[in-house]
Amino acid sequence: MREVRTCNYEAMFLFPQSATADLKGCVDHISDVLTRHGAEIIALRKWDERRLAYDIAGNKRGLYLLAYFSSKTSALPVIENDYNLSERLLRFLITRADHMTREQMEALEGRQQLADEAAMRASGTPVEEPVTADVSGDDGDTE
Repeated sequence: MREVRTCNYEAMFLFPQSATADLKGCVDHISDVLTRHGAEIIALRKWDERRLAYDIAGNKRGLYLLAYFSSKTSALPVIENDYNLSERLLRFLITRADHMTREQMEALEGRQQLADEAAMRASGTPVEEPVTADVSGDDGDTE
C-alpha cells in the first residue's frame, strides 16, 4: 500500500493588470482550483502590482497573488494542469514550502484585506497602495 504524502506549497500567480477590476474573481479562481482538488489554503494575499520585465500576451503590468497551501503530492500535477489551462492567468509557479513553518504561513494570511480592497474597487473608492519602507539603508541623499 502506498503512503499518501501531504506537503506545504508556495504559489505565485500572475494576472493581467486588468484583473484588478475583478480582484474577487481572481481570488475565487485560485481558491476554486485548489479546493476542487482537495488542497487546504493556509494563506492567500496580494503580493504586488508592478511593471513586468517584458510584455506577456500584450500586458505591460501585472497583479501578483501569493498563496500557501497544503495538498497531497499526487494532486499537484492535476492542480498545475488546471492552472496551465486557465485563460485568466498569465503565469504561475508552485514550489515546495519546506523553508517555512505552518505558523509562518498562517501569519501571512491576507484574504480579508483582499476582500476589503475588492469591495473598495467595486464601489469606485480610490485604493491607496501601502507605503513600503526603504530597507536598503540608502536615505536618498546623493552627497
